[in-house]
Amino acid sequence: MTLNTDVTYDLLVIGGGINGAAIACDAAGRGAAVVLAEMRDFAEGTSSRSSKLIHGGLRYLETYDFNLVREALLEREILMAKAPHLVWPIRLVLPHVRGQRPLWMLRVGLFLYDHLAKRNTLPSSRTLRLDRCPEGAALRDCYKHGFVYSDCRGDDARLVIANLLGAQRHGAKILPRHRFVQARRSGSFWHVEIENIMTGRVRSMAVRGLVNAAGPWVINVGANIQGVATDRRLRMVRGSHIVVPRQWQGEHGYFLQTRDGRLMEAIPYEGDFTSIGTTDEPWNKAPEDVAISEGEIDYMIAEVNRYLKTPIGRKDVVWSYSGVRPLFETGRLRDSSLSTLTRDYSFEIDHLEGQAPVLTVYGGKLTTHRKLATQALSRLSPFLHFPRESRTASEILPGGNFGAGGTTEFEQTLRDEYSWLPKSQLRRYVWTYGTLSRSLLGHARSLMDLGKCFGADLYANEIDFLMDTEWAMSAEDVVWRRTKLGLRLSPSDVESVSDYITSNIGKYRPQSPSEEEITRLVR
Repeated sequence: MTLNTDVTYDLLVIGGGINGAAIACDAAGRGAAVVLAEMRDFAEGTSSRSSKLIHGGLRYLETYDFNLVREALLEREILMAKAPHLVWPIRLVLPHVRGQRPLWMLRVGLFLYDHLAKRNTLPSSRTLRLDRCPEGAALRDCYKHGFVYSDCRGDDARLVIANLLGAQRHGAKILPRHRFVQARRSGSFWHVEIENIMTGRVRSMAVRGLVNAAGPWVINVGANIQGVATDRRLRMVRGSHIVVPRQWQGEHGYFLQTRDGRLMEAIPYEGDFTSIGTTDEPWNKAPEDVAISEGEIDYMIAEVNRYLKTPIGRKDVVWSYSGVRPLFETGRLRDSSLSTLTRDYSFEIDHLEGQAPVLTVYGGKLTTHRKLATQALSRLSPFLHFPRESRTASEILPGGNFGAGGTTEFEQTLRDEYSWLPKSQLRRYVWTYGTLSRSLLGHARSLMDLGKCFGADLYANEIDFLMDTEWAMSAEDVVWRRTKLGLRLSPSDVESVSDYITSNIGKYRPQSPSEEEITRLVR
């Protein structure tokens, strides 16, 4: 069925990463009629391949990006309140290394980090004698002094899903696996074609405004928007991580200085693992082809082994991943340096009198996605005439509405209701789905009611839930983005998940909206 182009949406967002999802959530919350189209699965690119930190960016103080750090610190506090099941405090230990950044420099940097923005809940930094405290137990004896400071961990891919659920809650239409084909202007409208890559069917729609939030693919998408030039020069930078078994006791992480002057993190991950990264390497191939290199693996292992008492080796690497960060230049780029590339975001808006606007989003980082969205819509509001005020600073994302008792009280209530459920499984549900865990479990009264177990604690009931409510359509969607159970499942387990999804996809495959649904949606 071809969508009736006489019925018009306010906004089409192209790209289902964190920036596109946040923009759709904000716009729909303001009352706009929104469609979001993503060529692949949501967060399949950069937005599921981050360092899993919601942080101000201590390293950016060295490049004098004080505004970026301050904004990120403010957003860190907001995100803890908006999505308490997906953003959690962490204390990071920064050892002092002789011959590198002196102690006074580290103290000054952490003082700024503590005071550039108001902290409502996170404790301030303090000095440590690493040879006399539990936080230093995993480190080699040569590290005597250091600091500990606050940041947050976050589930990047699930933050994307939470924003999409928030957009859907306000009436947005969310279209996974729909490729943007082209857009052409006709006065105050864009006539757009999108293709369902599962069926090959091309659909058309009319929209009042476009947002190009395609991340590393932003230039490719822009080339198919008639009459719009995307002339900003981007540099693609590969960031890679490795995951190894848990390397220390405690929930703290480490922020480590490398021999080449860079910084990288080693943090607890998914309970039983440790995540190590990231790297910064130029990437000149297609973003979808990004992969970790042997040199990056060797580099991360060598650098972390400078610190840990018990060294790791290649045999310990249970998973690795790489993402492409689309950074834009703020000055003349030196051939041997990436120092002119900012982690901040920027916009270009193309609009002529009486013509439909298009906003192009460049850059951005996970922590500032909400602020990026509000800024993007502030730029579009004069042309699309929806309310200027955003509600996202105070509106809790789906799954995060725990109430005054917080996650602890909700978890206990759920444990009373589902006493037959293993504690570790129930806790995973709470820290993955939040209050939506109750919808997942429904009327189940035993493990048998959850259906077939595919390994670890993944049951058919959870897969059904993800297909029905979170647009999951493949085993990879389920085990690497909606959850991280791929760390615990064998290849044969994953193959069984794939077979199950294939045999049941017809029941849950997201359908394109009917004309009746569109009519109800638009103003």
